Amino acid sequence: MAKVKIQGHASGTGILTVTAPNTSTDRTITLPDATGTLLSGAGGRRNMIINGAMQVAQRGTSFAAIGNGDYSLDRWQFTESSIGAYTITQDSSAPDGFANSLKIDCTTADASPASGEWLTFQYKIEGQDLQQLKKGTASAESVTLSFWVKCNKTGNIQVNLKDEDNNRQIGNTVTIDSADTWEQKSLTFAGDTTGALGDDNACSMFIEWWLDSGSSLSSGAVPTSWETKADTDRNAGGTLAFADSTSNYINITGVQLELGTVATEYEHRSYGEELAACQRYYQIIAEGASNALGVGTFYSTTVMYLGPIYFNTMRATPTFAQTTGTNYYKYYVNSSGNQFDAWTTSWNIGTNRLLLELGSQSKTAGHATMCKTNNSSSKLTLDAEL
Repeated sequence: MAKVKIQGHASGTGILTVTAPNTSTDRTITLPDATGTLLSGAGGRRNMIINGAMQVAQRGTSFAAIGNGDYSLDRWQFTESSIGAYTITQDSSAPDGFANSLKIDCTTADASPASGEWLTFQYKIEGQDLQQLKKGTASAESVTLSFWVKCNKTGNIQVNLKDEDNNRQIGNTVTIDSADTWEQKSLTFAGDTTGALGDDNACSMFIEWWLDSGSSLSSGAVPTSWETKADTDRNAGGTLAFADSTSNYINITGVQLELGTVATEYEHRSYGEELAACQRYYQIIAEGASNALGVGTFYSTTVMYLGPIYFNTMRATPTFAQTTGTNYYKYYVNSSGNQFDAWTTSWNIGTNRLLLELGSQSKTAGHATMCKTNNSSSKLTLDAEL
């Protein structure tokens, strides 16, 4: 009869044999050398990253001359300080098991960054989603970060966890060993017994990948243990010099952050699940021509109100934005269509409510209207990113 062997560095033989009647051959599970949990989060979600497979791209799939602090693919933020220029795309190049990656291309080089310049991309996490780390207690948990990366250059990338609540950081480096080749990397960060994370919807921690920087951000030492944030340490181990040529590119996908010291197989989630999770931070009410916005009402002869429907409750009160232009929007009332360029204002906005106001009209109070977009460039959005 076939057996399943769980093998580790225990006293004695270190082998526990379990009968497996439905298996025709022996199967062996080898435990890691280090103390840790093999199946961290078993029976529930392991991955703390949303859109780690770079599936969701509500804002678009190509971002030319992306600026400091801009988001591209959902949940992924780009940061830089006058260190060249870059384009980000949702790319179809990906390792087996993935369909997409986030790609950064250098379009204007800066081979000699000034001392305070930097180039990173990052991912932010709410404090209430990190309570399982037990940070600030004697039982603080280690976490393991894994991801797939491809770059035209070889060299070291420094990756840091930054505790925003307590101004602390820990980091380490991964090495791109082969150019133009997908490689999977993993890093384990020790638990931190100092500084609890807030149990709220604010950003308590972010992960930052350093691609380049000037000397004031790289003249220290890699913070392989938790420390008070020191800017000189944040890219001390980075050698990639990504900004030095317009030939440079980097792709990343399959990003997973999980409890424990072992990088487990990437936890794939459906597109629908990932989209819904992303809409907590950013969502499109409507985009393009002839998309319904909902039913409005004339509060008076001059003012019409519309309450669009949210797809999901948002993290915090969002910022409303709209594209505007000649006849970008339209409403129907009393069998006639009426075009207008922009909504006059938004108010009574919350995590799951929004009221749009259109003024300077001449209609009958109490009449209902059907509202829609009216141009291929029309777009209404809500933004509650961290």
